[in-house]
Amino acid sequence: MPVKILAAGSRVTAFLDGEIDHHSASDIRREIDDAVRKYKPSTLKLDYSDVTFMDSSGVGLVMGRFRTLSAFGGKLIVSNLSAGEYKIMRLAGIEKIAKITLKEDKRK
Repeated sequence: MPVKILAAGSRVTAFLDGEIDHHSASDIRREIDDAVRKYKPSTLKLDYSDVTFMDSSGVGLVMGRFRTLSAFGGKLIVSNLSAGEYKIMRLAGIEKIAKITLKEDKRK
């Protein structure tokens, strides 16, 4: 499964794994949206730590989840982006709708 969902308190974290493209995005969306509808979190965190490839579907995934969360006032965090993914998210204007963070360097 390309996404693992962890619900804790008022936060849902979706750990994304592998490739996010038009083939995988619909399954990922469905899993995340089911969790959001079930738990109605105040915060949804999309963790990109283990994403190996992302096309524009990765941006669309974020934008759609923002719309879903907006229905009940939730906020969105997109974390652990690679430098390339971070640049794409910034160019798409995602930082206007979500907090975005770079992947931490574990060698420190």
